[in-house]
Amino acid sequence: MAPETIFIFVVVALLVGLSKGGLGGPVPVSLTTPLLSLVLSKSEAVALVLPLLMFADVFALYFYWGKWDMRYLRLMLPSALLGILLGTLLLATLPDDVLGRIIGAFTLIAVIYKLSNNRIPTLKYSPRAWHGYFAGWASGFGSSLANAGAPPFTAYMLLQPNMNPVMFIGTATLFFAIVNALKLIGYISADVMDINLLLSIAWTAPLVPFGVWLGRRIIERMEPKIFENLMMVLLFLAGIYLLFF
Repeated sequence: MAPETIFIFVVVALLVGLSKGGLGGPVPVSLTTPLLSLVLSKSEAVALVLPLLMFADVFALYFYWGKWDMRYLRLMLPSALLGILLGTLLLATLPDDVLGRIIGAFTLIAVIYKLSNNRIPTLKYSPRAWHGYFAGWASGFGSSLANAGAPPFTAYMLLQPNMNPVMFIGTATLFFAIVNALKLIGYISADVMDINLLLSIAWTAPLVPFGVWLGRRIIERMEPKIFENLMMVLLFLAGIYLLFF
């Protein structure tokens, strides 16, 4: 394995851990696929992040067990399954250059979302069931195609009345744990992921809990906004690169 590939694998594992540790929200995870795309095919890059996300989900579920709101999960998961099926189909069939541009577009969408999410809770909003169906579908689709399912889910949840932070994180934790498990089934069925691909990144798994710990330490010692701004700049550059080069 080339040194640059090893370096990127290490950074990706740490980014997953940092995100689960509360540093930068979903932004670090959005950066993992563009980074892996530098050394792997686009479909392999998407698939390879998944085992690390699932490993991190175990820790997140432990910390937020029972803190979710089943109403939103029942609303969004059925349509998320449809989004996962469509996203997996496209991931398995699209040419690599087209997939790269799609990943680049999703990466820039994540940047736009992050820039505007502080304004979302201030919007006047009347809840509708179909909003949940659409958010679930978009989250499943974006997650399976580019590991970028957080923006539609988060935007929808932030609009809900009486949504406290613990319930939000707990609901997001279980939702994406289920989504990731369904993605694994889809990826294996579509031959997007094989055992050799899984083993190639398995050695980085211990870096995920270290990244979670590191994220908590950084939050205690540094203004998280500095880290988020750095991630935003890197996300923007990665999105432009994938979209146009």
